[in-house]
Amino acid sequence: MEAYTSFAAVYDRFMDNVPYEEWTGYLQGLLAEYGVEDGLVLDLGCGTGNVTEALASRGYDMIGVDNSEDMLQIAMDKRGRSGLDILYLLQDMREFELYGTVAAVVSICDSMNYLTAYEDLVHTLSLVDNYLDPGGIFIFDLNTLYKYRDVIGDRTIAESREDCCFIWDNVYDEQDRINEYALTLFIREEKGLYRRFEETHYQRAYTLKEIRQAVEEAGMELAAVYDAFTREAPKKDSERVYVVAREQKKARREI
Repeated sequence: MEAYTSFAAVYDRFMDNVPYEEWTGYLQGLLAEYGVEDGLVLDLGCGTGNVTEALASRGYDMIGVDNSEDMLQIAMDKRGRSGLDILYLLQDMREFELYGTVAAVVSICDSMNYLTAYEDLVHTLSLVDNYLDPGGIFIFDLNTLYKYRDVIGDRTIAESREDCCFIWDNVYDEQDRINEYALTLFIREEKGLYRRFEETHYQRAYTLKEIRQAVEEAGMELAAVYDAFTREAPKKDSERVYVVAREQKKARREI
């Protein structure tokens, strides 16, 4: 799993079109709907901490996990400015460890698509299940097969800012359903010179059938799958879906 390195420094600048407050409002609504209005919440694949900070400001006790040291450093800098009490852990989501259970786990901005092996998806779901309170929930989003195949696949996206620019080449393998992101970054440094950085990322598209199967193999209950930012079922042209999975083994033992 590729960790963000050079891109971390400019990630927030290129993601400034993402309405994180609106996304967090939707996420908070789902958490409340499934019984989590406060308590300890894990943000899995938290990146630079935008969603983590937003949930913490809304009263949740937050833990953030990410495998990129560079991204976490930016998240911790934000924590220093906001004064919010957030615990950040440098861990791979496929191997994360906590000291106890949490009321909910969230994973936003297609972090779960980085699990390019189905077995890793099931294993990560099993870890989440292990660290959830009885009846706790896991809410995560995924980019869809439609988005990779018909929207961004085999396309080049470029953007230029005052002190940085990027070229983002997408190559989609329809057989393996893997999307390769080749990122080329130019970041202005001292004396007006630009330094070039390159990173390659891989994400996988999962079908709804695979998502259901993986959730069930992990011992969880699939509570809902929504077209992103709605309470409606996914459509053929949905670009992002939200999945709600519930812990059930510990909950059953308590009955």
